[in-house]
Amino acid sequence: KLCFNEVKEFTDEFMPELSEKLMLYTGSQPIFDIYGVERGIQNALEKRVNLKSGGYLIIEQTEAMTTIDINTGAFVGHRNLDETIFNTNIEATKAIAQQLQLRNLGGIIIIDFIDMQKENQKKDIVGILQRELKKDKVKSIVCGMTSLGLVEMTRKRTTHSLIKNYCDICPICNGTGHILSVQSVIQQIHRELETVKRYGGARDLVIRCHPEVAALLKEEQKSGYFMKYFNRNIMIEENDHSNREVYSVLSSLK
Repeated sequence: KLCFNEVKEFTDEFMPELSEKLMLYTGSQPIFDIYGVERGIQNALEKRVNLKSGGYLIIEQTEAMTTIDINTGAFVGHRNLDETIFNTNIEATKAIAQQLQLRNLGGIIIIDFIDMQKENQKKDIVGILQRELKKDKVKSIVCGMTSLGLVEMTRKRTTHSLIKNYCDICPICNGTGHILSVQSVIQQIHRELETVKRYGGARDLVIRCHPEVAALLKEEQKSGYFMKYFNRNIMIEENDHSNREVYSVLSSLK
């Protein structure tokens, strides 16, 4: 109640137009839970945005720009393919305008619409996008649609985007979104073993690696693969690193 009174005094003095809109919430359930705010934030951090029709958007942010790709997904339309594509693009356009605000995306934005054959449909989509963006308080400029169905636009940067405020770069993939497969890591280990064999390294070795990698290496160990191809006695140990790309090949203390 005390906090509400302080906010009320502040708005009365500095933002009187908002003063009448203030309401004190006295319920027992967290207000963020009631209105699904946390779930909404979580959805706004996802790369994929599902559309009601079954289509979806893929939103990728980089340092230089943001790209938005539109897909029809399970949406097959009611009459023909042209109708499916056009309706999906219309729905996606409205969702994109909303996502730009929710995620506070700024700078250069490239939208890859599903390819449309009719010029009037392309103009309609650009017009709908411009209309939806007018609802946004942040200034945007739409540069039109290219022959490849790409729309180039800019949105003024204000503060950091939602993902910048809420997320850190992944310590495992370093922001790439990819890590090596188990087989790729094993191939790297094999190449290191080849180097040890070529230059006459220790006969007894220990490989410390991620449990997923260790499981397959132990199968190779049981089959006698290491002795046959590398002429080495090798012990497999699991490390406690969360990144499967991290491993070490060491001389055994035996």
